[in-house]
Amino acid sequence: MNKKIRYTTGFFVLFIGMVLLFFVSLINGSVEFSLKEIMNIFSGNDTTVGQNIIFQIRLPRIVASVLLGGSLAVSGFLLQTFFANPIASPFVLGISSGAKLTTAIIMIFCAGRGIILNSVSLVISAFAGAMTATGIILAVSGRVKNMSVLVVCGVMIGYICSAITDIMVTFADDSNIIKLHNWSMGTFSGTDWDDIKIISVIVSVTLVFSFLLSKSMNAYQMGEGYAVNMGVNVRLFRVELILLSSILSACVTAFAGPVSFVGISVPHLVKGLFGTAKPIVIIPASFIGGGAFCLLCDLIARTFFAPVELNISSVTAVFGAPVVMWIMLEKRRRKTT
Repeated sequence: MNKKIRYTTGFFVLFIGMVLLFFVSLINGSVEFSLKEIMNIFSGNDTTVGQNIIFQIRLPRIVASVLLGGSLAVSGFLLQTFFANPIASPFVLGISSGAKLTTAIIMIFCAGRGIILNSVSLVISAFAGAMTATGIILAVSGRVKNMSVLVVCGVMIGYICSAITDIMVTFADDSNIIKLHNWSMGTFSGTDWDDIKIISVIVSVTLVFSFLLSKSMNAYQMGEGYAVNMGVNVRLFRVELILLSSILSACVTAFAGPVSFVGISVPHLVKGLFGTAKPIVIIPASFIGGGAFCLLCDLIARTFFAPVELNISSVTAVFGAPVVMWIMLEKRRRKTT
């Protein structure tokens, strides 16, 4: 198949899938709407109750699922490029857990003193935790050449941060424990339009910078020596990759808590769909694919056992973990052949 045709087909499939999931998510929930009712709501010819459900609850959550899901997928792709490892991601390497820990500390500290946190404060605290965890991973990577050991170290860092967070949540005030517990397990619920504004600015700016690094990433994928010969400042480039990935994962953690396996599975599935690893193709494709993937998982989380709502990480793990297992088995098969 011609590359241009394959790329066009791939983007068409991803975009149509995301649009269909968008409308299905809009219609389905604890209160279901028909397409006619949705049209009436958007035209202003429906009840105030219906408009509040769609515009104040459901629509912000759907938009957050797309933006944050896409951010996680792109963050995972950047880390996979940095470490040259197909299972590197913010969740696996403990970066999301580091962001989760610092954000929980700030939330509990401020809640106990009646201080109201704004969205920017949450993002900054999450970024600090993400960068701390990233710094530890980078220090380990300088001493460990085996990528499997590096991944295990990342998982252990994640477990330590998650355990400390769970202990803090357990001893939080009763009035804050429910919100903290739901957030610490991962959820797109409770997002409002003010949050969407902050998310949109952070994600759009970070994606633009990521896209501008496409040429350097393409050279870096061929090896550090090749990248140097192509005029890439490898040391600066690696710093830029880590910063961009940490900003994206911190933004997700600040607003939705830790969301697992999206950063691993989506970039790999997208590479298979497009038959390439070119950043100029995979970055936008990962964003659309991550958004569609999280839309699907969030739809399942809030409707499958309604009125009980699952946390988003449980659903993403069900779909994402088998992909990771397949990646590892495929990698092992290639080594033995």
